[in-house]
Amino acid sequence: MQRIFLIGYMGAGKTTLGSPLAKELGMSFIDLDIFIEKRYHKTINELFYEYGEQEFRLIEQKTLKEVAEFEDIVISTGGGTPCHFDNMDVMNKAGTTIYLEVSTSVLFERLKLGRRKRPILKDKTDNELLSFIEESLSKRVNIYRKCHHQFLVDDLNSVESVTRTAKLIARTINERVKRS
Repeated sequence: MQRIFLIGYMGAGKTTLGSPLAKELGMSFIDLDIFIEKRYHKTINELFYEYGEQEFRLIEQKTLKEVAEFEDIVISTGGGTPCHFDNMDVMNKAGTTIYLEVSTSVLFERLKLGRRKRPILKDKTDNELLSFIEESLSKRVNIYRKCHHQFLVDDLNSVESVTRTAKLIARTINERVKRS
């Protein structure tokens, strides 16, 4: 019985890497945001606007605790999930946490391309976006680093690099299981 939690900033590649990692480990995959959207029949953005951030974070926490009881699963969390309530502790106790670290410059390039899909970013100029990433990442990084494992994933720009990274993380997890 294993649970793997992928954590990191938005645009880090948690969803991109989650499915191939689960396949590599012979496990199921859940994207926490998609799970919440299906449960509430609303997008994350709609939930944020309708309920506000505090109520959304309570929904997120409740759902995280639910999926943290699933077995043999890789769970991709939202970028802010570990940073609220006791969520990081919940994940660390329930399974293995993996921080997908990405340099600020790579995050900027990834988020610049997809900012129209993210309401919190869509109206920011390039300079504002870069400042926002630097500021919010600096507030979160110490929480992210409470993880069991950390991987730099600046190079997730091809199927080959995603597959290679999934295999590397799977080897690390399997070695940890053997040592336990």
